[in-house]
Order: sequence, then C-alpha cells, then structure tokens
Amino acid sequence: MKAVNYFIVIDKIKANQEKNGLFISDELDIDNQYHKGKILSIGNLVEGVNEGDIIYYKKSVGHGIQYKDNLYYVIRVSDIVLIE
Repeated sequence: MKAVNYFIVIDKIKANQEKNGLFISDELDIDNQYHKGKILSIGNLVEGVNEGDIIYYKKSVGHGIQYKDNLYYVIRVSDIVLIE
C-alpha cells in the first residue's frame, strides 16, 4: 500500500488515559482535539515528514481504509499539527 500526492497513510495510536481511576477513551476525551498516529506511507508530494514519524493530527479529518484485515487512516499532510 502506497500513498500518493499529498496523502499520508497512518496507523492510529489509541490514547486511552486514566484519570481518577477511570479510563478515558478517544471518544470521551473532548478536551483533546487531536489524534496521535504513526506514518506508514507518504505520498510523492509530501515534504517535512517521514515514514515512521509519530504525528498529531486534527480529530475531524481523514477517513478509514481497510487493508489486509487492518484499519488504517488517510489524511492530508496539511492536517498534521505536530511531529513528535
């Protein structure tokens, strides 16, 4: 699987947190407006990030894609807000 143009394929990293003994999932974490992911493939026009980078991107963007029994996400390079 290879991304093209300005698209990036990522593997979303679940950010379950524990607060006061309760586990807060991504769906319940309304204060955080970003998801964390690992870049698996970058398009030929993408600059500034590399495969394997850990990034943060806006929660409201991208879409899921099923590939070989795994769910990955596709976003645009402009949706990235931070590289870890």
